[in-house]
Amino acid sequence: MIIKIRENLEEVRNRIARAEERAGMPSGTVTLVGVTKNHSVDEIEAALDCGLADIGENRVQEAQAKLPLISRPVRRHLIGHLQRNKARFVPGMFDLVQSVDSERLALALDECAAQSVHPLAVLMQVNTSAEESKSGVYPEEADSLLEYIAGLPHLRLQGLMTIGPLTDDAAQVIKAFRQLRSLFERYRSMAGGSWRMDILSMGMSSDYEIAIAEGANMVRVGTAIFGTRS
Repeated sequence: MIIKIRENLEEVRNRIARAEERAGMPSGTVTLVGVTKNHSVDEIEAALDCGLADIGENRVQEAQAKLPLISRPVRRHLIGHLQRNKARFVPGMFDLVQSVDSERLALALDECAAQSVHPLAVLMQVNTSAEESKSGVYPEEADSLLEYIAGLPHLRLQGLMTIGPLTDDAAQVIKAFRQLRSLFERYRSMAGGSWRMDILSMGMSSDYEIAIAEGANMVRVGTAIFGTRS
């Protein structure tokens, strides 16, 4: 398994590099977040041994059990839907929360982050696929949520995140990613003060090359690195 993780990670990095080249991006533009949901600490540390610098967990409870056991520095992302009653566990455990999708959640995180030395970095999750099963603010409501998050003193908005539609139709995936890219570019022209628009997080194991072609500078890859989850 450990050897396979090394091979898989090398393949993913090579594919990212080729996608960057095709998109006209400088090499190293895209940050790879290894999605470690349902994978062991040993598997995570094997990937860290191979130079993986960012990991993403979906659930606070699983992260609480695993993250303290990781023996080396790593940037920790919360990428799954967060319930407000778990917000108190987030500051200090995660470096970036990618899944802020409502004013109520943003306020809960802000209140919890008030006790921390540094503001909590967050992304706003946007539902660009119009799938009810997915979290995220709908694009037509994104302006209002962005304004709200930007006004909270203990959060630092740094970009946008979306999950592509679950489909083999590349045209639908491209449409969803282009919609987020359009929002991202508009917000980037407005950014200033306490918030920035630096991170465009979109693309997973099945569609990260499409995402990079559409401008993603952060991708979240699990299965293609670690294999099928237990």
